[in-house]
Amino acid sequence: MEKIVKAVLGLKEIKDDPVFLSEFSQYLVEKYKPEERLSFYERFKMADTAFDLLMRKIVLKSLFKSFGKDVIISPDFSFLHPETIEIGNGVFIGSHTFIQGRIDGYCKIGNKVWIGPYSYFDARALLIEDYVGVGPGIRILGSEHTGDPKDLPVIQTDLVIKPIKICLNSDIGTNAVILPGVTIGEGAIVGAGAVVTKDVEPFTIVAGVPAKLLKKR
Repeated sequence: MEKIVKAVLGLKEIKDDPVFLSEFSQYLVEKYKPEERLSFYERFKMADTAFDLLMRKIVLKSLFKSFGKDVIISPDFSFLHPETIEIGNGVFIGSHTFIQGRIDGYCKIGNKVWIGPYSYFDARALLIEDYVGVGPGIRILGSEHTGDPKDLPVIQTDLVIKPIKICLNSDIGTNAVILPGVTIGEGAIVGAGAVVTKDVEPFTIVAGVPAKLLKKR
């Protein structure tokens, strides 16, 4: 039987972190090199205790470009180029998520964003605004090879980076794929398993392969 219950993360009040969290994080910045701090993160990466969560937050705050308060980082979260990653307040990142940054790129994740487990972000030029839901297993692909010239293996051809923007209050269904250069409009819903090849208008629902308009909200 169908059942409706209240949302959890979206209604949760953002709480301040303990003062020592920022102080400890700043101490790590002053005392240790980035590669040393990365090795600290590995010590606490996999376990699911409150202490390990706390230590993950402390170390990531020392590594990321910015890191908000009341963030939950689940076990086995991985990343490249943490210095380009910005995390807002009240964010949840599910287990086994991977953010692949780029040294000259950016990844900005807004407030109250929920990211399901086993998600992959090719975050070379990625903006996710506030109150976005990202279902488990999503793939966000921010780059692609040109394939030219054709006599070269595709992986040897130039890489084209196209910014991706997921706007305020939108929701991306489980196992959806967002292709390079796409903007998901405010309040839009992308169905589970959809492959989004072009921009999605605000307050619309799309689904399918490739994703097509189902209806307006």
